[in-house]
Amino acid sequence: MQMTLAPIPASAAIDEPSAGPGRHALLRTARDVAEDLAADAIARDQAGKPPADEVARLRDAGLPAALAPPGPGRGTDWRTGCAVVREIAVADSSVGELLARHYVHTWAGRFYADGDQERGQERDQEQEQERGQGHDRAEALEAEAAREQWLWTGAVHGPAPHGPHDGAAVGPDLTLRPRRSGYVLHGRRALDTAVPLADQLAVDAVCTVTGDILVVRIPAGERGVTLEPAHDRFGQRVAGAGTVHFDRVTVPADRVLGLRPHDEESAAPRTSLAGPALRLALCHVGLGIAEGALTEARDLSRGARAHRLPGEDPDLFLTYGELATAAQTAVAVVDRATDVLARALDAGVHLDADEAAAVAALVATAETVTSKAALHITARVLELADAPGLDRFWRNARALTAHGRPAHRLRAIGEHYLNGPHAEPAAALR
Repeated sequence: MQMTLAPIPASAAIDEPSAGPGRHALLRTARDVAEDLAADAIARDQAGKPPADEVARLRDAGLPAALAPPGPGRGTDWRTGCAVVREIAVADSSVGELLARHYVHTWAGRFYADGDQERGQERDQEQEQERGQGHDRAEALEAEAAREQWLWTGAVHGPAPHGPHDGAAVGPDLTLRPRRSGYVLHGRRALDTAVPLADQLAVDAVCTVTGDILVVRIPAGERGVTLEPAHDRFGQRVAGAGTVHFDRVTVPADRVLGLRPHDEESAAPRTSLAGPALRLALCHVGLGIAEGALTEARDLSRGARAHRLPGEDPDLFLTYGELATAAQTAVAVVDRATDVLARALDAGVHLDADEAAAVAALVATAETVTSKAALHITARVLELADAPGLDRFWRNARALTAHGRPAHRLRAIGEHYLNGPHAEPAAALR
């Protein structure tokens, strides 16, 4: 059965006053790809194979190349990128997550170019020069990625909330040993998407000499890189999850994207957006799951009631009214967070710490609301319509939100609301 798209299309939900023909063309392309993916979504979910065919469809449409930071003649602004992700996620949330993580990882060069900063101290001239060189390298990398149409995946850990020994810092799974012209990478890392198919892997690792945490990019075909796809996943079965093993992989200095700070207190404001950006992109995937489930259940209910008069089942109307309200509430919160984060990304190096903290608080709110709505809607629709494949939405929502910490987020949001954008509350939100 071909599924109709969301009742609140992402292309209409995110207000972008400067939207031009390029944005509209990209969203039309995303809708075409989504319709194609929706036609066989159930069969592909049941097969649970690596997303080779799905990635081929994305490449044919030019979406991996288009979903990259905006630059001269290339890339996509944050609002449009998120709208594309959501269009795809409505049809197939596994492919939506793959595209969401790809898009955020393409920003890694910008996020980590600033590296660590000393709080309360001015950068000296040498630090400013290094930061400028980092930005130049990021722009060059983005241009190369667009030319080569790379597909990205990876996993970069978030900094510890209150210091490097607080349990949230990067573990010993990846290490970098310095050598004359760069580093040697060793260890393993579990990734959520595109393991068998990505061109570039973005990961963070600990330098064995300095203790610095560096974010590096590794070509997937590099010598010493072994890919181990995951099988029989509970949800998000077509995302291409798996484990990557790095056995003495050579990392030239020009593949170091920047420093990942040990803790949030030493993070430059733009660097601190990396975690919220990924979580917000995944909120759009969660919205896609909720909207897709509600739409498919609605169409099934309409078909089952075709012989009945309107108004015969007020309880059914009440339930759908509740679920549609939950979906639209989540859409409103996520779209507001998307707009605020877009403005923060546009500010670039001019973003200050208080603004970054406000972004983190709003993204945490969006994440909390979306997770609750997606889990509630996908569970409830199973009671409203009986059809093969409808359970995939619930499984996908569970898989996507499994590692969330709603109570932790709510406490952090409350602390931020009461105390303002001070260091510790802001860090707890990221």
